[in-house]
Amino acid sequence: MSDLDPVRYRRAQSSDAPAIAALHADSWRHHYRGAYSDTFLDGDVAADRLEVWTRRLEELATPTNTIVAEADSVIVGFAHTILDEDPKWGTLLENLHVAHDWKCRGVGTQLVATGVQDLLERRAVAGLYLWVLEQNTAAQAFYEARGGTCVERSFAPPPGGEPRRLVGAPRRLRYVWPDPSELLLWLRL
Repeated sequence: MSDLDPVRYRRAQSSDAPAIAALHADSWRHHYRGAYSDTFLDGDVAADRLEVWTRRLEELATPTNTIVAEADSVIVGFAHTILDEDPKWGTLLENLHVAHDWKCRGVGTQLVATGVQDLLERRAVAGLYLWVLEQNTAAQAFYEARGGTCVERSFAPPPGGEPRRLVGAPRRLRYVWPDPSELLLWLRL
């Protein structure tokens, strides 16, 4: 039995918002220290993420796709994409987060591939891209190992209630996949 056998992948439902928000907040607390203020990460981030995910999963008109990884009825990861978000780069993989205990077990790879497969079945997707904080070198290695190419560096906008800081603002990198179907090579059926 592989580590992936107990994991089920499915489209998120509005009732998943609290679990997704909690996982998102926890991931930010672990990976975004130094980029976002400790006050925000230790306090408002959970409420901010719950508001965001409640709204996202209730808005059916927005062309988005959220896939969750679930093990024993617990959400252990999720991927969220916004279709055709950019005219040049295509669909935005806005979020990819996996619970710490589930990292390095193929969940992130499967989430991305499952999300791409779902998008391709629903419609043609002309390119996939994402932003990753420059300090998150583990995520950069993950994307590069899956064929992503870094094409741009810029300042990251502040999240939620964070005040806009010009000095010391975190940097982010844009990774792209001109042909998202290449990510299906990573899909484990």
